[in-house]
Amino acid sequence: MSTLNLDSHRPAFTRDPYPLLAELREAGPVHRVEYLGVPMWLVTRYADVKAALGNPLVSHDAVNANDDVRKIPLIAHGWSGELSHHMLFADAPEHSRMRRVVNREFTPRRLAALEPRIQQVTDWLIESIASQGKADLIEDFAAPLPATIIMELLGVPGSDRENFRYWADVVTGVREGDMELLPQMHAEANAYLRDLIKYKRTQREAFAGTDLLGALARSSGERLSDVELMAMGWLLLVAGYTTTIDLIGNGMLALLRHPEQLKLLMERPELLDNALEEFLRFDGPTAIPTLRFAKPGLTIGGVDIPAGDLIALSLASADHDPGRFDKPDELDIERADRGHVAFGHGIHFCLGAPLARMEGRIAFRALLARCRDLKLDMSASLSWRVSVNIRGLRHLPVTFTPTRGGA
Repeated sequence: MSTLNLDSHRPAFTRDPYPLLAELREAGPVHRVEYLGVPMWLVTRYADVKAALGNPLVSHDAVNANDDVRKIPLIAHGWSGELSHHMLFADAPEHSRMRRVVNREFTPRRLAALEPRIQQVTDWLIESIASQGKADLIEDFAAPLPATIIMELLGVPGSDRENFRYWADVVTGVREGDMELLPQMHAEANAYLRDLIKYKRTQREAFAGTDLLGALARSSGERLSDVELMAMGWLLLVAGYTTTIDLIGNGMLALLRHPEQLKLLMERPELLDNALEEFLRFDGPTAIPTLRFAKPGLTIGGVDIPAGDLIALSLASADHDPGRFDKPDELDIERADRGHVAFGHGIHFCLGAPLARMEGRIAFRALLARCRDLKLDMSASLSWRVSVNIRGLRHLPVTFTPTRGGA
């Protein structure tokens, strides 16, 4: 099987990966590709992607990578070190143990308690741009909202949040041009989290409030080790931050490019929850591949995958599969079928999905209420970031009719 270099299709593939993914999906269920310089097996069809997400022969743990894959810088760096000891990179039973501990504290009650604060931060951010008539919806709104909420949820002291957000921006590609700093950012975040966890373990009374890391640090019975707690904090920061940026950014861009759908949502705000699911399906945050490692005996779509090879499960391609969705390349906020895999499937289904949905619901409701006549600012350009598995905007310039004082 020949290898397709996806990087040779940039920048078009970054701006809009769906036409090429459609060609690949039509040509076959599995393809040998190179992406960001990394060789992997790309799985394109909905049924195969969803089945693989629940297949025990498809591993999250790099211990199952072969020697060649382990030498790839992305794997050698991203799947090693203390910050990688979290449940996203673990298989059962280790994954089940870690998720069970986190689920005890990351409860619906804790989530519900966040709603007033999410609304407060949203209102403040909207108020800061509403009178201007223009904004960068990423820099001014979609990024600071989840950054504030996730760091408060984790219990990161206010004086440390600027650095914490910077580390996450570099690692996820939100900040342009700093990727060469990634090893340094990991090292700094690792050292900081080690000290923070130590403090939360020893100063329990100081963290008797609602922060998640503090609750996990002082939990009794089955608990996470210090390294696991550090890694979990890092995972929750990165995943809880960028996925919400892209739910808001990609979703708003989809509406702006489909003004009839924007008009419909303005006229029928009760469609908002359904619209959020359609944004996730149409252009979700985890758009290119979700990376896994093949265990011996794995076959996907009739293709035998060599043990230890890297597998890329394309959630974006799966959610545009015409074999699963009617007219999948059309944005339809009235679409009744919610079977998308934007948050994954099976035991690794995204832990933060309810939080992302809540933040998205509050954010879109506020934007549509205060920023009337939203349009893309054609005098400025869109900017996409390149990441191995997260696709989103660095900038989303818009114009709208200014309003003042909550009008």
